[in-house]
Amino acid sequence: MQKNTTATGIVHHLERIVQVVDRIFGYSGAGLMFAEEDRTLRYLFATDERGRSLERAQAVTGQGPCVAAYADDAAVTTVDVRSDPRWPRLPELLHPEVRAVAGVPIRLGGVPVGTLNVYQDTVHDWEESDTQALHAYAHVIEQVLVASMEADEKAELADQLQYALDYRVVIERAIGYLMGKHDLTASQAFTGLRKQARDSRRRVSDLAAELLGEQGPQNVANTDHAV
Repeated sequence: MQKNTTATGIVHHLERIVQVVDRIFGYSGAGLMFAEEDRTLRYLFATDERGRSLERAQAVTGQGPCVAAYADDAAVTTVDVRSDPRWPRLPELLHPEVRAVAGVPIRLGGVPVGTLNVYQDTVHDWEESDTQALHAYAHVIEQVLVASMEADEKAELADQLQYALDYRVVIERAIGYLMGKHDLTASQAFTGLRKQARDSRRRVSDLAAELLGEQGPQNVANTDHAV
């Protein structure tokens, strides 16, 4: 399907940008979330399993520092998300090594459309320089989105991002399948899936779809996003 190539182009750019955030600034991991039409945030990708648990927990509960950053259109930080009373439903869903979290909004036309999120695996006091750096990096992502909008219609960009979000559902289902079949943890299943994709020089989403015997995200339109 031609849309596969088009849709993954912008997403691959975004993914490469986010993957180096933790390396540049020394964070434990990073992630990116985007809002759907109903303003519900869903995670697009995360750099590791721990970050993936953070993004997914917030998508499931509708609360957390990144959700707040999107809703308030401002940077939101927490020294330790596991003991922060603002989001009592998060700890039980988080990887135990997700502790300090910071999120900043990503905007288009001055309107928040998602968040860039980072975490530390220890308690951490965020400084203003941290949030300033994240805002600057979010601006890079915004420029990538604007450039894509200039090259394509806005509706096409929205379709591309939705296509990518739907493929996250396929990946989640494949991880669940591997966990059940081979008695693996979520981290082991995700790591194994990524390694197999890397070894075969394929995208994780394509390998996951093949594993499930599916042709693409249209087959999971009715799947629970909180797998």
